[in-house]
This record gives sequence, C-alpha cells and structure tokens, in this order.
Amino acid sequence: MMIELQDIDAGYGQVHIVRDVTMDVDKNEIVALVGANGAGKSTIIKTISGLLRVSSGSIVFEGKRIENMPAHKIITNGISLVPEGRRLFPYMTVQENLELGAYVESNRKKVQKNMEWVFGLFPVLDERRTQLAGTFSGGEQQMLTIGRALMSRPKFLMMDEPSLGLSPVIVGEVFKTVKVLQNEGVTILLVEQNVRKSLEVANRGYVLEHGRIVLSGRATELLEDENVKKAYLGM
Repeated sequence: MMIELQDIDAGYGQVHIVRDVTMDVDKNEIVALVGANGAGKSTIIKTISGLLRVSSGSIVFEGKRIENMPAHKIITNGISLVPEGRRLFPYMTVQENLELGAYVESNRKKVQKNMEWVFGLFPVLDERRTQLAGTFSGGEQQMLTIGRALMSRPKFLMMDEPSLGLSPVIVGEVFKTVKVLQNEGVTILLVEQNVRKSLEVANRGYVLEHGRIVLSGRATELLEDENVKKAYLGM
C-alpha cells in the first residue's frame, strides 16, 4: 500500500468538512475521488499535502505517519500536488515555473534530468521555455502546472480538478497524460467533478458526499452503479 487514510476528520478551524474518511491507494494505481462541488474532495488532498491539519485519524505513506508533518517535508517524501486553478506565476517563464517545482532538489543534474522528462511529456513547454506562463492558453497552462508538480519526481501525484475550465479536446489530452504517467510509474489520486472521464481512466474510485465516503469499488463497477449513473452521469 502506498498511502492509507484511516478515519480522517479535517476542515477549517472548528468547521469539519470531512469526517471518518478511510481510503487507500496502492502503488502504481490511479484512484479517482469523485463527487459534487463542495463535497470535500479538495479538503482531503490539502490534508494529505500538509496544508490542513487533521482533527483525528491517521495518514500513512509508505509505512510512515505523515499527518502531522509540515508540507515541505511531505514533498521531500515523494508527494506532489497539481492544484485546482493552476496557480502558476504568470510573469515568470516556463523554465522558471518548472524550476520552482524542483526547489527541494539540490542536485542540478537531477533537476535537469527531470526537466527533460517533463519536456518529453509536453514538447510545447520545451519549445516555449522562455515564454511567460501568463501568455499561455488554458490547456498549455495546465500542462505547465502538471509539469511543475512532476519536477520533484513524485512517487504519488494528486491532481485537483485538472480538467476544470478546459475545452473537450484538451480535457481528453489531460486524461491521456494521466495514463501516460501511470505507465511511467507514478501513482495518482485524481480528484474530479468529471465523474465519467475520471472513472474511465482509474483503476478504482471513491464517491464522496457531504464529507463522507458513500461508495467505493472498481472504477468499471462504479460506472455501472445505478446511484452513480443517476447522481453524476445524467442517466
């Protein structure tokens, strides 16, 4: 097991957003965490990232408890995040944004090797490495955001709404990239409102409603579940 959450309660101050969440992701899996806007999906990944503290419960990553670990230490353990809304530095170049993603790595040869890996995944970034990030289209910015998260060469990558605000063609490219990363050995937690697309690429899935896991199973099974069809697939 790569990561396991056990009975997690978390939120903001005295307000609990997620309660009694238990879930896990095995090595080299894609696991989809799906649900409506406001269900608590982003709260879960912020908690894993160390941006939010748990009120109770445990998070174990590769056998190590990390729920009270500072965010910058969690990154060095091999966890990275593609945030919702991209959050690039628009007045910095592609290369500068990527280098920020590698700030935990002091070995310049490794940084260069990781950058070449990212350029191999997204050739347009290589072609425009000196261009300001803010001049990119939404799809290109999403490529750069994913690339920045990959610069630390994570074992476990969390993607928060990677298809949000993108055209259908670019959405398809993003989900193809998810599968490519899995083939490259990256384990992925995919947090999405696009339930159909995320379950089509995932191995397993969890359905979150009002801060609680209400359904879990193989992704193919969830796609055929009548409750999922009615609530999320418009069927």
